[in-house]
Amino acid sequence: MTANGGFEVAFHGEYREIAPGERIVSTEVFEGMPGAEAVSTAIFSEHEGRTTLSILVRHQSKENRDAHVNSGMEGGMQESMNHLEQVARSLA
Repeated sequence: MTANGGFEVAFHGEYREIAPGERIVSTEVFEGMPGAEAVSTAIFSEHEGRTTLSILVRHQSKENRDAHVNSGMEGGMQESMNHLEQVARSLA
C-alpha cells in the first residue's frame, strides 16, 4: 500500500478464523519487521440496527507493539476506516 508521503509499505498474513457477521481473526506481518507477527481480531457487533467494528491487535512483545504504535499506523488506520465507512454508506 502507499502510505502518507507516497512511500510504499508491504504487509502479509493469513486468515485464522472467519465467523460471518461476527469475527475475523488474521495474522499481520509488516515486511519491514518480518519477525514481529501480530494477530488481529475484528469483532462486529450490532445494536439497534447499527454495526460497531472493534479491532484488537495482539503483539508478541511490548517492543513490537510500541514500534507499531510509533510507526504512524493510527493515521493510516483512520484513513482506511474512513474509506470503509464510505463504502458501507454507499451500500445502504
